[in-house]
Amino acid sequence: MIRKTGFDTPRYLSAQIKRIQERVNQFDKLYLEFGGKLSYDHHASRVLPGFAVDAKVQMLKKLGNNIEIIHCISAKDIERRKIRRDFGLTYEDQILRDISDLKQLDLDVSAVVIGRYSGEHTSDKFKQRLENRNIRVITNYEIPDYHIDPDKVVSEKGYGKLNYVDTDKKIVIVTAPGPGSGKMSFAMSQIYHDRKVGVISNFAKFETFPIWNLPVNHPVNIAYEAATADIGDYNCVDPFHKEAYGIDAINYNRDVENFSIIRKIIEKIIPAGDPLADIKSPTDMGVNMAKAGIVDDDVVQQASIDEIVRRYYQYRRDFVEGNVTNDTLERMDRIMHLVNVKPDHRVVAVRANKALQESSKKSEAAQKEIHTGAAIEIYPTNDSPLILTGKRSRILTSESAALLNAVKYLAGIPDEIDVLSPIIIESIMKLKRQMSIVDTSLDVKEVLDALAVSGVFNPNATECISVLKDLHGCDMHSTHLVGHGCEKALKELGLILTTDARIPLVNNWEIYHTK
Repeated sequence: MIRKTGFDTPRYLSAQIKRIQERVNQFDKLYLEFGGKLSYDHHASRVLPGFAVDAKVQMLKKLGNNIEIIHCISAKDIERRKIRRDFGLTYEDQILRDISDLKQLDLDVSAVVIGRYSGEHTSDKFKQRLENRNIRVITNYEIPDYHIDPDKVVSEKGYGKLNYVDTDKKIVIVTAPGPGSGKMSFAMSQIYHDRKVGVISNFAKFETFPIWNLPVNHPVNIAYEAATADIGDYNCVDPFHKEAYGIDAINYNRDVENFSIIRKIIEKIIPAGDPLADIKSPTDMGVNMAKAGIVDDDVVQQASIDEIVRRYYQYRRDFVEGNVTNDTLERMDRIMHLVNVKPDHRVVAVRANKALQESSKKSEAAQKEIHTGAAIEIYPTNDSPLILTGKRSRILTSESAALLNAVKYLAGIPDEIDVLSPIIIESIMKLKRQMSIVDTSLDVKEVLDALAVSGVFNPNATECISVLKDLHGCDMHSTHLVGHGCEKALKELGLILTTDARIPLVNNWEIYHTK
């Protein structure tokens, strides 16, 4: 089955590049702040079906030789080892990964700017790691009273004390591993220094969400609130834009709250009559053209609601693991209410729990065993979506069982035919026992390894390996916290995993360790 699409990436890129070029042509240099993920935007691809995960990279390539990339990171985030949840990487490791990914795409990072630096050893260590890779690093101290004293900020004691970063290209892409990394401060300090030497530079924000010219309560915008519920972002009508133009434009609270100080800073840097001085609202700072790519709003709305429910489960898991507070859960309950949806909207979650219930209905002796369930929604060719489940056994975790059932179906292999060699299975289980590992059931990583070895002499295993790519983008749910050996492999396969976050036990010992 061909999945429904609601977004046309080429159409979007054409409109987006044109908009950026219009802004660039007004100035000698443009600092373009990139919100969200630069290399792979999975959130956008989920809420806008048809949005290519590498759309931003495609856009950068189409802009040609006019760009260079600057990464920003806060020394405070390095110090507290802030984590990006989607990949489970610290902010500094995420930057290293982004630099590597971009280099493979022939996009080099010009420099990394460590802001709010005050001599932290962790930042010094990260700086050394970057310099060992021949990456230029600039450290900048924090400007006191940044949000309350624009006169001090726009002076030699503020932006004037920050190190200027030499750039050669007309478009400077300013990116970061997450919010609060200092992108805006860096760009404005660069403009301050540029203007002192006669370089007429400008600033613009490139953020896909919220989509400014969709209603505030459109599901795609509400999905942005869900994605940022842990930091409390919310959408609102831009009051500055409404006052200036009489038009409803959607922005998010942090941009609106910060605009008064940003406008004061701009007024102090930029002379009257300059195009940058014409910015009257946070929306004016943006160049987002995402709406131009939406070709089927019904599909986009449904995909956005699906994503909201995924986020609901993600935050429930984060709460169990101590990563968010009850405030986040309350915000998600409000967001779920906004789109009139309940947790059982996620059909794979319902089916995973049904598999768990069926597994639990066993003899009294079997009740002492651990029971978990998992489910995967697949898209067979020329067929309707199909959900396959897995139950935990002595041999396989429920996630492994669901995975095997899915790939066997996609490969057209009957259920009763084994694709894993019993000898290989027993060898792995024996090794785990020798290592005093309590849970000897094969996790997903071990199943994939067993498939690879079995494929040497079993053509059915080879067929299963060949269809693994068809699982990319498929939804999956587990009733319990998923072990590292399962979760990492499932993410690498591109499955979109959620969980009820129950903690499975064997003889009162926790058997899964997700950290």
